[in-house]
Amino acid sequence: MEKLFKEVENIKSKLNQWGKEHIPFVFLIDFECKKPLCWTWEEAATQFTFNFDGITNQKNHSIQRTETPIHFEKIPITFEQYKNKFDQVKKEIGLGNSFLINLTTATKIETNFTLDQIYSNAHAKYICCLKNEFVCFSPETFIKIKENKIYSYPMKGTIQAGIPNAKNIILNDQKEFAEHATMVDLIRNDLSKVANNVKVNQFRYYEEIKTNNGNLGQVSSEIVGELPPLFNEKIGDILFDLIPAGSISGAPKQKTLEIISKVEKEDRGYYTGIAGYFDGKNLDSTVLIRFLQNDKTYRSGGGITFNSDAMNEYNEMINKVYVPFF
Repeated sequence: MEKLFKEVENIKSKLNQWGKEHIPFVFLIDFECKKPLCWTWEEAATQFTFNFDGITNQKNHSIQRTETPIHFEKIPITFEQYKNKFDQVKKEIGLGNSFLINLTTATKIETNFTLDQIYSNAHAKYICCLKNEFVCFSPETFIKIKENKIYSYPMKGTIQAGIPNAKNIILNDQKEFAEHATMVDLIRNDLSKVANNVKVNQFRYYEEIKTNNGNLGQVSSEIVGELPPLFNEKIGDILFDLIPAGSISGAPKQKTLEIISKVEKEDRGYYTGIAGYFDGKNLDSTVLIRFLQNDKTYRSGGGITFNSDAMNEYNEMINKVYVPFF
């Protein structure tokens, strides 16, 4: 544990120093903070390839887009296996130990594409690939920093967009509303640790994400706060003060993390961690969801509340297993 603490402090110190000197850098932090990584912009290209909302270091990436159709078969855990975990989570909620828990599981995948090929052919807001370890194509922003303001866009609420009237259905669903409102409150509190005048700019807006199996509807909000002068000198502290993201943990955060560890019984690793870059002035980052590992295991999940239905959550977990090819 002491070794892990020293490693985190070392990464924080390095990011703070680079921020102070306005040196562009790239960072990758796992969910448990056991193996955080950071590089200067130039160093990152040989190990960590990314395209974050149009900002990329992929000029050195050799794999090109292919016309070969992808074979992508899901082999999820059974409903009975999922329900066993779900029931443990519901019990903790019933005891009052948490009121929102993000439960995730692993789905085995059969595919003819390598991680590099998936990276090169995917379309998403945030795409990244850690060499020989994982590829991620996330729709979710963690935080953005621009002109001394910090923004967060918690994403909570998913529906198959092909369902008639999907947008109105999810926006008027009381369970989804309560879950999203809880998440917004959590993120507001988190941002208040590092920023002033935190407020919700936009509450519950709907977007659609294209996948190889049709579109998914997602509900997000925008939260913004004002950073103090010279925030860049504490940029490492800011990042570690805010992780893990509320949308992939729950509330209250610390107790919920203990429950997640007990129920999931394995480290998430880089899945549901964060990754991003600092360009010397501004920062952009993503929550590492929509995540395929090199052992062809795809991780996905969703938020569980007192009113959650096991079969609906099981189906949502499976629906989130996709590649954004179109």
